[in-house]
Amino acid sequence: MLETCEKHAELYKELDDYIESIKEKKGILINVLHKAQELFGWLPKEVQDYIAEKLNIPTSTVYGVVTFYNFFSTKPKGKVQIKICLGTACYVKGADRILDRFLSELDVKESEVSKDGLFSVHGVRCLGACSMAPVVLIGEKDFYGKVTPDMVPSIIKKYKEGE
Repeated sequence: MLETCEKHAELYKELDDYIESIKEKKGILINVLHKAQELFGWLPKEVQDYIAEKLNIPTSTVYGVVTFYNFFSTKPKGKVQIKICLGTACYVKGADRILDRFLSELDVKESEVSKDGLFSVHGVRCLGACSMAPVVLIGEKDFYGKVTPDMVPSIIKKYKEGE
């Protein structure tokens, strides 16, 4: 427990240093939120309250920005984020079955973190790769196209082994 508190203290210190480095600029809230999410992995209420206090703005303003933009998260995410496209092209080619298989294999609910903290699975509306439907994106750059439910275990295994 002490290690967690020390870790959080270090993260808050790093966030303070960042805020200090840009405090003279206007409209820094989004930049601060990005930095906080990069540090903490998500934006829990405590972090939002802390940012509001540091920037001397209402907590409701911070919360409004966090919930307006889809790239901010108020829930923890796994270290490896799995995004399954559920757009029309992918859906008609079985993306729902692929999503179900990932959830089943990882024993997790959609948008929740696996017990080991490694994975979270997210259905998304479009990944912009309709010609490769159905599509899965792991992290920010690993695209898998023409995915079938039978491919899911080997995809997961690759990331469990850290390849």
